[in-house]
Amino acid sequence: MGFVKEFKDFAFKGNVLDLAVGVIIGAAFGKIVSSLVEDVITPLILNPALKAAGAENIAKLNWNGVAYGNFLSAVISFLCIAMVLFWIIKGANKINKKDAPAPAGPTDDQKLLTEIRDLLKSKNNI
Repeated sequence: MGFVKEFKDFAFKGNVLDLAVGVIIGAAFGKIVSSLVEDVITPLILNPALKAAGAENIAKLNWNGVAYGNFLSAVISFLCIAMVLFWIIKGANKINKKDAPAPAGPTDDQKLLTEIRDLLKSKNNI
């Protein structure tokens, strides 16, 4: 019975469940970002730029059996995904940004205590 209780305590802790939810949502979000890059950004921006440079088949480039085109393609995809994530995070930070409240001035009690302190200092200096 101890093993079952110990396993239940482990498996249903809040941290484990939060981590599982985070991984699942992260995987789904990764699919969204990949689709945005592959289905929207690449056809609209990257393909015309590669065509203008004469490198539309960049993934097929090789030299003496070294497929450096695949590497270049992976680097370009990474840069596109990083840029999209940067835009998403920057937009989310703008939305979630909360203006810091202005610091409150001293209360009446604090003002009175400050005056008393100043009076005591001036009397001690005389």
